[in-house]
Amino acid sequence: MFKRKRTGAVLCPSCGKLVGVQDDTCYNCGRRNPGMWGFAPLLRSFRVALAFENTVIWACAALYLATLLVDPRHIVIAGGGLSFLAPSQYSLLVFGASGAYPIFGFGRWWTILSAGWLHANLLHIVFNMLWVRQIAPAAAELYGASRAIMIYTISSAVGFSLSSMAGLVMGTSPIFFLRGAGITLGASAPIFGLFGALVLYGRRTGSSSLHSQAMTYAVILFVFGFVMPGIDNWAHAGGFIGGYAAARFFDPLRPEREIHLVGAVVCLALTALSVLASLLQGILF
Repeated sequence: MFKRKRTGAVLCPSCGKLVGVQDDTCYNCGRRNPGMWGFAPLLRSFRVALAFENTVIWACAALYLATLLVDPRHIVIAGGGLSFLAPSQYSLLVFGASGAYPIFGFGRWWTILSAGWLHANLLHIVFNMLWVRQIAPAAAELYGASRAIMIYTISSAVGFSLSSMAGLVMGTSPIFFLRGAGITLGASAPIFGLFGALVLYGRRTGSSSLHSQAMTYAVILFVFGFVMPGIDNWAHAGGFIGGYAAARFFDPLRPEREIHLVGAVVCLALTALSVLASLLQGILF
């Protein structure tokens, strides 16, 4: 399974046509070294294992349980759906919640990566994971799982950076939806990034139905944030911008390449390190 293939044929990672393991160039699409020195089958298997939807859901679920277990005495149980099974604020901050308070108060700049995988209560994670189930398969199919993971990560970084800056500058604004966030977290920022990526795909390919549907969902959810307090509109806006820009850079009309798989692994590794950095720092908030 993990052995290098030295003879025979493999599928070209770019066009999917059969090529020789030792071929210098794919005769169909012109890709250089399509056999990847004999490791193409292993890399393809790893890409399948790196299913975008499952990666997000399982990682978010594991981190949510961890935030509950690290400080079980302060789990919020009473108080209705918006606070049912809510981890303590201390626990969320220790695991890497972002916002003006952690970033500018304690210099925890890396939390712009970890915050997109954390959730504030049971309803929060269920709602966000339902959206992941809804749109992640489409993003993975159109862009490939590797590029979808990179779009998710970039959207999280841009969204929480914008929200944290808004929290620093406009944190005392009397208009609640313009305040930014002192503390912020949740997959909704990168989910808006996936909306942005789908909108870009619709525009790039001329698919008006995909463009209008993704934009409609994004607008409805964004307007909802102007009605309900406690929703991080700046993170949503930044996530959408980050996802749209990342998707434009990756260009969905070009095939996914092995370098994208490497980028996805780097993004996941950096995210894991951001959580680990928060835990190791051990600041008492």
